[in-house]
Amino acid sequence: MPVPFVCHSEVDVLIIGAGPAGLMCANALANARVNVRIVDQKAVKLTTGEGDGIAPRTTEVLQSYGLAERLIKESCQLHLASFYNPSSTGGIELTNRTRSVTASSARYPFELTLHQGAIQDIFLDSMTSLGVKVERSTIPTSIELSKDENELTDPTSYPVRVVLQRLDKSEDEPREEIVHAKFVVGGDGAHSWIRKQMNITMDGEQSDAIWGVVDMVTPDTDFPDVRNKALVHSNHGSVIFVPREQDRIRVYIQLEDKDVIDPVTGRVDKEKMGPEQILATAQRSLEPYKLIRKSEFLWWTIYSVGQRVASKFSINNRVFIAGDACHTHSPKAGMNASINDSHNLAWKIALVVRGWADMPLLSTYEPERRKFALDLIAWDKMWSTLCCSKPLTEQNNDGVSPEHFLKTFQTDFTSGIGIHYSPSIAVNDRNQELASGLVLGKRVPPCKFMRAADAWPFELQDLLPSDFLFKLLVFTGDFSDPLQQARVESMVTDIRKPKSFLNRYASPGNSRFDIFTISKGRKETFNVFLLPTLLRSHWSKVFIDDTDPTGTFGGDGYSCYGVGPEGALVAVRPDGYVGAIAPLDRVGELDAYFASFMKIPRN
Repeated sequence: MPVPFVCHSEVDVLIIGAGPAGLMCANALANARVNVRIVDQKAVKLTTGEGDGIAPRTTEVLQSYGLAERLIKESCQLHLASFYNPSSTGGIELTNRTRSVTASSARYPFELTLHQGAIQDIFLDSMTSLGVKVERSTIPTSIELSKDENELTDPTSYPVRVVLQRLDKSEDEPREEIVHAKFVVGGDGAHSWIRKQMNITMDGEQSDAIWGVVDMVTPDTDFPDVRNKALVHSNHGSVIFVPREQDRIRVYIQLEDKDVIDPVTGRVDKEKMGPEQILATAQRSLEPYKLIRKSEFLWWTIYSVGQRVASKFSINNRVFIAGDACHTHSPKAGMNASINDSHNLAWKIALVVRGWADMPLLSTYEPERRKFALDLIAWDKMWSTLCCSKPLTEQNNDGVSPEHFLKTFQTDFTSGIGIHYSPSIAVNDRNQELASGLVLGKRVPPCKFMRAADAWPFELQDLLPSDFLFKLLVFTGDFSDPLQQARVESMVTDIRKPKSFLNRYASPGNSRFDIFTISKGRKETFNVFLLPTLLRSHWSKVFIDDTDPTGTFGGDGYSCYGVGPEGALVAVRPDGYVGAIAPLDRVGELDAYFASFMKIPRN
């Protein structure tokens, strides 16, 4: 019998799993023109159910890839959150309505909801336009990581060997392929095959909370907040309403163990309760309000909340896990964490593959995202406990008060705005006082500046696309002041030196940096051409901190960012987070920052 032919191939990055983490990573790497492949066991793409909520920071991230406009157009916006608690008559009553997003610096001060299949379609369409498609009906059957230290530390080597099997091929067709990869990313979900093969443990516990979920067309109801995010805390259990796109709605319903747990296995048994019974359980918690279903259920499930974090997020900086593969928690935060895991990882892999950065840069992925995951789990435990606890009533003095419930809800953490990466080679910890509003390790907050050439207002975040370049924000101060002008010109002299970061890491026709100049000045009198040429490489790269021509907004950027009249240099990472800050007269501090992970190009 002839031996089946086995194909061998090489790839920069192989991604296992086409969920939010995998698709985000594949799309980002495709944008970076990295040779990437993504495989998934499923034969068809997701069309219903699963995650559906996009936090404000995630919308900012998608905007940096040019994807937010479509996302916002297709989604439902949640601007208000309402809170219901037990009334004196035995039912529930409205106790508060507040902003759904309370983070003051959120560019998009609302949550978005859209079913996960539609969100994934945005990534899929973007990837396809860049020549990358999901290879479906494909699974990994073995993975081997080289033990050769020289091979592991050489970014040009292919130390990961993965055997892929096609499930849609007949027995007489070649079904196996051996892929030699520089890097492998496991975005293959809570039951991650990659994680298990790498012997990475999941640390944490399974909570006692069990929830039912139903997706349906907005029902006939007299519940006043059916189209707001509504959190109902009743004596019969908790219910959460999440309005969705196209007149749809999702309802989360707290369930009792006895209704859904198999007494023999101790596991959730979906045969014991269907969507009708789940909705009936919600109805008991909503008295005196009524819900009358108008059409068939679109999707439903029952789940218990497991709150666990992987012991490692990477092996030898060659095999990584992201998304549910490395942290599991209640579904209200999962997709956002997954997308932001990949956003953090992709630029680091891309820079190493390009030969722009050394391997140690990849070591920052695990501490940055694992710390966030641990913080997320801690918050999720607290929030889940509150949701599942009895509310405060005259009969239950130990219950959860409406004030406590509201205060826990109102946090920057759930919006994603509060993500703060600790000092590392990718986050400096010096000179924060020079730009107190641009916090080292946090994302650049939104602020509008006027383009000097034409007084066109621009949102600064839109000048920081995810194009895998570092952005240097040069706050010159008032360039019309002779003393400040001298400081700026001295800084330019320093930055032009052959050994400065700008030249040290440059190669012909290939810069790793994009420079934006932000000056104090008036649009009526500012002259772009007085600036040194380095600070005006193109007329579109110079901005002033002034009001727009109508005087409606702007003019408070220096104040918002805490930059004084002496100015500052701010290095922004490719993912939009502040990496380093330096005074104008100490360019050497940026030289040292970039020297910690950047690679000098070969001549």
